[in-house]
Amino acid sequence: MAAIVACSGGDAADMVLTNGKVVTVDPAHPEAEAVAIRDGRILAVGSSAEMADYVGPGTEVVDLAGRLAVPGFIEGHGHYMGLGHAQMILDLTTAADWEEIVAMVAEAASAAAPGTWIQGRGWHQEKWSHTPEPSVEGNPVHGSLSAVSPDNPVLLGHASGHAAFANARALELAGIGAGTPDPEGGTIVRGPDGAPTGLLRETAQRIVSAVMAQTMNARSDEEKWKEFALQVELAGRNALENGVTSFHDAGSGFATIDGLKRLADEGSLPVRLYVMVRRESNDVMAEKLPAYRMVGYGNDFLTVRAIKRQIDGALGSHGAWLLEPYEDMPGSTGLVLESVEDIEETARIAIEAGYQVNTHAIGDRANREVLDIYERTFAGRDDATDLRWRIEHAQHVDPDDVDRFRQLGVIAAMQGVHATSDAPWVYRRLGAGRAESGAYLWRSFIDAGVVVTNGTDVPVEAISPVASFYASVVRRDRDGNEFFPSQRMTRMEALESYTINNAFAAFEEEIKGSITPGKVADITVLDRDIMTVPEEEIAGARVDLTLVGGEIRFRRDG
Repeated sequence: MAAIVACSGGDAADMVLTNGKVVTVDPAHPEAEAVAIRDGRILAVGSSAEMADYVGPGTEVVDLAGRLAVPGFIEGHGHYMGLGHAQMILDLTTAADWEEIVAMVAEAASAAAPGTWIQGRGWHQEKWSHTPEPSVEGNPVHGSLSAVSPDNPVLLGHASGHAAFANARALELAGIGAGTPDPEGGTIVRGPDGAPTGLLRETAQRIVSAVMAQTMNARSDEEKWKEFALQVELAGRNALENGVTSFHDAGSGFATIDGLKRLADEGSLPVRLYVMVRRESNDVMAEKLPAYRMVGYGNDFLTVRAIKRQIDGALGSHGAWLLEPYEDMPGSTGLVLESVEDIEETARIAIEAGYQVNTHAIGDRANREVLDIYERTFAGRDDATDLRWRIEHAQHVDPDDVDRFRQLGVIAAMQGVHATSDAPWVYRRLGAGRAESGAYLWRSFIDAGVVVTNGTDVPVEAISPVASFYASVVRRDRDGNEFFPSQRMTRMEALESYTINNAFAAFEEEIKGSITPGKVADITVLDRDIMTVPEEEIAGARVDLTLVGGEIRFRRDG
C-alpha cells in the first residue's frame, strides 16, 4: 500500500496520496487524483503525475487504488466524554425488548459486588418488538429489573439522553418515593397507585445521577484520572474508525476542559475538539469564560469559544417544547428545561466574553423562543450576522421561522440520521400535518440560505458520518419507507454539511473542512465513492484510512 521512491524534483513531501478520486470540497479545485502533505498540512493537490514531483527519498507514498478521499469528517454535534463512557457500560442499543435488557442487567449484577452501580445506555421503547407488561405510557415498570438487581443500584439511560430508568435500589438511594415532587423541567413517571415506575424524564434523572456521582467522586484522584484518560482514548478511537477527525463537543464543564487541556499539553488528544461550555452557572461563566477561551490550542487540537444551553427536551420522550399539544399526549406541550430568562442572561455574558451560543431546541416553540432570545441579544449590533450562533438540532420548526435563521445568521446544527431514526414515531408525536410542514427541514433551510451542519449526537446515535450522509441524501427509515423525500440534500450538500459547513460553524473554515493547500491534512479515505455509487450501496461504505495532521491514525485491517 505504501512505498518509498526516489525524488523526481521539487520540494519533497512527507506523504503523497496518489491514484485516487479526491473530492476536495474546494470550489477552486473540486476534484483531483492526488494530495501532497508536509508538516501536517496540505502542500499541493492535483494529478498523480503532478504530485510525483513532491516525492523524495523520505516520502511515504500511499496508493489509493481508485478509492475516494474527502476532507476529514467533522462531527458537528456529539458528546465526546459520553461517547467514551458509553463504551465502558452496558450497550442497550441493540436490545430487542425490555426482557433482553433485564437479562443483561441480571448478568452484570451477578458479577458485581453488592452496592456497585450498574450503568447502561441506549434503550428506546419505540424500537422494541413489543410493549412490556406491565407498562405505563408504553414504558416498563421497575419490578422485573429490581428483582434481578436487589443489591445494586441501576441507572439505564435512554438513547436520546433525555430520560433514564432506575431500579428500586437506585430510587431508594436517591430518596424518590410516592411523595417526591417532580423537579422543574422533569417528570417522575408514576403508576396508577402513585408509586414511581422507575422512568425519569429530563431533569428528574439528575436526582439519581447526582447520588451516583457522589460514589464516583469518592474515588482517588488517580483512579478518576485513569478513567478520564481512558474515556478520551476510547472516544477518539471510535471517532477515527469512522473517519472523524474533528469533534464538536456539546458540551463540557470547566473541570472536563481542564483535563482535555492537560491531554492537549501532552499531545494525547486523538482528534481535534471544539468544546462548548455546559452546565456552569451564569455567575461562574461570567467569572471564568475569559480565562478558558482557547482557539487552536495544542497545535489546533483544542478550541473553547462556545457555550451550550438547552431550552427543551427530546421529541421521543415527549420533552420537546411545542406550540401545540402532542398528538399522542394531548395534555402536554413538552418541557422547558432551562428558562428563557436564564438563557438570555447567558447570551449577554457570551457577547461580552466573545463566545458563541449554541442552544439545544427541538420543538417548534423551543426554536421560536431561542430565535427570539438571539434577536433581542443581537439588537443594535452591526456584527450580529457574523456571530454564527447556532440552534442545535432544530428538528421541528414552524415554517414561518425558517427564514428567521437566515435573517439572524443563525446556523441550523442538525443531525441527518435523527430524521430517519425518528421517522417511525414522528407522526405519532406530531400528527401528519405538523410532521410534513415542520420536521427535519434540511431542504427548506438550505434553499432559504441557512447554513446547515451535520452530525450524529453520539452516543444518541452511532458516530457514523456514512450513516448520517446516507440518511441526508436518501431520507428512508430503517424499514425502507421514505420520510418526506422533498427535504433531501444532494450528495455534495451532505458532504459539505459534514466538512466545510461544520468548519464554518466553529470559525475554522480557514484551516480545515476542505482539501486545500495550507489547511491541516485531515483526510478520510473510503472504500467506495459515496458521491456516485447507487444509493443502496452508500450505507455499506467503510473507512479505510483516517489522517489527522498528515498522520495515519486509523487503518482498516485488510
